[in-house]
Amino acid sequence: MPFRPESSTPHFMRHARADAARAKAMPRSPAATAIRIALGALLLAGSAVVLWPGPAHARALPATVDPTLEADAWTDRLVVAYRTAEATPVRRTLLSATHKTQQHLQRFGLQALDSHSTAQGAQVLHLNRWARAAELRKVAAAMVAADPNIAYAEPDLLMQPQSAPNDPMYGQQWHYFEPTAGLNLPAAWDLSTGSGITIAVVDTGVRPHPDLVGNLLAGYDFIANKTTAADGDGRDADATDPGDGCGTAAASWHGTHVAGTLAAVANNNLGVAGVAHGAKLLPVRAMGCGGGYNSDIASGVVWAAGGSVSGVAAAVSRAKVINLSLGSSGSCSATMQSALDQARSLGATVVAAAGNNSGATSKYSPANCRNLIVVTALGREGKRASYANFGAEVDVAAPGGDMATGSANGVLSTSNTGMLTVGSDSYRVEQGTSMATPHVAGVAALMLARNPALTPDEVEVLIKSSTRKIPGACTSCGTGLVDAAAAVRAVFLGSSAPTLVTEVEPNDSHAQAQPLGSFPVKVKGSINRNGDLDTYRISVPAKGTVKARLIGNAESDYNLAFRNAKSVVLATSVRAKGLTDELSWTNSAATAADLFVRVSRASGGVGDSGGRYTLEVTR
Repeated sequence: MPFRPESSTPHFMRHARADAARAKAMPRSPAATAIRIALGALLLAGSAVVLWPGPAHARALPATVDPTLEADAWTDRLVVAYRTAEATPVRRTLLSATHKTQQHLQRFGLQALDSHSTAQGAQVLHLNRWARAAELRKVAAAMVAADPNIAYAEPDLLMQPQSAPNDPMYGQQWHYFEPTAGLNLPAAWDLSTGSGITIAVVDTGVRPHPDLVGNLLAGYDFIANKTTAADGDGRDADATDPGDGCGTAAASWHGTHVAGTLAAVANNNLGVAGVAHGAKLLPVRAMGCGGGYNSDIASGVVWAAGGSVSGVAAAVSRAKVINLSLGSSGSCSATMQSALDQARSLGATVVAAAGNNSGATSKYSPANCRNLIVVTALGREGKRASYANFGAEVDVAAPGGDMATGSANGVLSTSNTGMLTVGSDSYRVEQGTSMATPHVAGVAALMLARNPALTPDEVEVLIKSSTRKIPGACTSCGTGLVDAAAAVRAVFLGSSAPTLVTEVEPNDSHAQAQPLGSFPVKVKGSINRNGDLDTYRISVPAKGTVKARLIGNAESDYNLAFRNAKSVVLATSVRAKGLTDELSWTNSAATAADLFVRVSRASGGVGDSGGRYTLEVTR
């Protein structure tokens, strides 16, 4: 059976259509990712400052702080207000290694590199690294408790200008920003727009729509059958969609709609914005009149990932993400599974639609294949869309729209007005798991743009581990609703790119433990056999805190544990298959201590391929 686009309609292939009206844009803010450079050499010794006048101002501060409001905030500054003047100038003294404040910061692995005063006389300490506001809040509380001369201390939160894309229809793209079922994109755009990443759209081809051409690369048409191709020939280097209509059935312009959600150009005073609007689109035409054959789609997947296809020139840009908004009833074929395996081995993250049959995903391919992220659809009200498939194969949910409650509740993107042949460029709303899938593929591109070294395993596990709870009814819908901001923030465990380390065997015991340093550090390891225990040793300074995250492969369940030198378990994390395990431990002793991090297998694969995992540690 030919594969068809996964958009929801009574006839499986066709979409309900509605005109898109202009609406006000929603705010987002620009990226703020720079890390401060040490400024110690530039200090001006002996500068005088005005000191905090007394505790009266401190009493005006909020008595408590809601930590959930700062869960995603980062800063490299700490504000400290002192009650009384000291004998020597504060700025110079503060930067001395013998000052109480500096000594206290060092217990937490921090150092004040520079300082300046606020209008009220408090000191703003410029720290040696970025940290979560929640972490610095704890440091500040400990400083106040330890030093009676401190009136208050708090993180200096980083504010950002609130700007909005000037795309006039952005306000109608509820699926990006609404809190109920939206993707939480504006906060993700502060960190990444997908720049430098190529996303392949294996679909019906893509029109040179003015809202796409700025991000559109030269692709390829893999349709071998002339009748299916409906463009007068078979395979060729033109991936433009001539229309996939047959007989009296109208063209869907499906690939163009999907492409718009993936990477429509933003801030061009035109139409809509794409999820990863800084990314490039690689169009791979594999469906035409009546759909597309499994073999053509599989060839397109391999080619897009950078593999070779006989008689076809290499892609102009290898795709790090491949979108498959298509499907057919039946088992996963050997041809498709082989293509997905090859794409994964070449470093491509493949994202596929769960299907629109209101049934079990297990009955539909490629959603029932391995080595891809399977996406089901939610309506605007936050529950599973009536048409969307569900089941154990589903990894996550994303907004796909449900126009039964109104046309405005579909997904707005780029399209064409033509019924059987090409018409005018346009925009329209659609619904389907086809529409949900590019939301997730776009998030993958945002993550990879921030850290191109992420593997497909890491992309998948981090997306699944950072979802938020689905607000409405959605049984067997994976781990939850994809949260773009949380997924992009999850790219780094610490505040910067880690040092890469390879696991060294044997390391099954404390005596054989592999030492780790140069934090943050990322270890590429594997569970080699049943019963294998991988152990790592970390020296933790007095009052220091260690955080670790274990990213297994999508098919395995590995656990994480902290032990002390006597092998007493200090903490464990035993989350389910395909999710991250995370632990944190603070050395409360007055001296340094060795911490042993252990990775063990609960279920799943073993060996260099099936047993692979990533262990991240920051201190």
